[in-house]
Amino acid sequence: MPFFSVVIPLYNKEHYIENTLWSVLDQTYTDFEVIIVDDGSTDDSLKRVRSFTDSRIRIIPHQNQGASITRNTGIHHAAADFIAFLDADDIWQPNHLSVLKKLIDDFPGAGIYASRYELIFKNKHRYIPSFKGISSNYRGLVPDYFESSMQYAVATSSSIAVPKSVFTKVGNFKPYISSGQDNDMWLRIALKYPVAVGNEVTASYLHFIQDSLSKTSILEKKIKRFEEYREEENQNNSLKKYLDLYRMEYALQYKIAGDLTKSKQLFTEILPENISWKSRMLYKMPRLLLLELLRFKRFLRSLGIDFSVYQ
Repeated sequence: MPFFSVVIPLYNKEHYIENTLWSVLDQTYTDFEVIIVDDGSTDDSLKRVRSFTDSRIRIIPHQNQGASITRNTGIHHAAADFIAFLDADDIWQPNHLSVLKKLIDDFPGAGIYASRYELIFKNKHRYIPSFKGISSNYRGLVPDYFESSMQYAVATSSSIAVPKSVFTKVGNFKPYISSGQDNDMWLRIALKYPVAVGNEVTASYLHFIQDSLSKTSILEKKIKRFEEYREEENQNNSLKKYLDLYRMEYALQYKIAGDLTKSKQLFTEILPENISWKSRMLYKMPRLLLLELLRFKRFLRSLGIDFSVYQ
């Protein structure tokens, strides 16, 4: 039985999946299997995967059902006790699994093992996110996962490994969520387990690639049900602030999309002290001005300039 099952959900990534897969096969730690769950790709993604002959690769095709069910399928078929997730357009450094293996050995009992990651922008600019309350050279258990993940999440879908047994306790990825289902899962795990973080950058997130969801209006997406965490929020100030930042983000998106009812509902659930004056100022702006600011932010991101207004 392999030590890691690498789960890669695949949907229409023909231009990226080969590089992603090579980054897995080039790992210095080699005790792993690769489970590629094709979510009904309509391009040549599956053809490119099938050109690889490595016996560690398993391909599971099914009809398009979304990211949550695709990841759940990968977990179900995983033979290993630890599952390392990787999106089909991201890249690992050769030492990624080795770094995660050392974290697992040194910090048994954690629910998430996370390496550091970098963002790569369209102009090839690279940015390494920092986490609040954690220095760049810190390696160990995260004192407060939600506090540290306010601007950039400690856990991402391409930089972590999770014990398979954890999913028995926290459940599967939620099929009803079509946007942010991975973030919701890491949140649920962090509520029940410690999170261990390394101090080496071993994963690269191609920040300029837009998937089909990023082009979809918020009105067509299904977001997390914040009310499911009401009890935990009342007992955890960091979680409340963490979720309020997401409420703020979605409130702005709904306002831009023209759904003022949902926008106002989310905004009224936010504690005023949990959002910045910039966020409050933005929310009061006319919808058309918000649209122009969004276009400008996307232009800056294309130049390698990324920022958040939610703090």
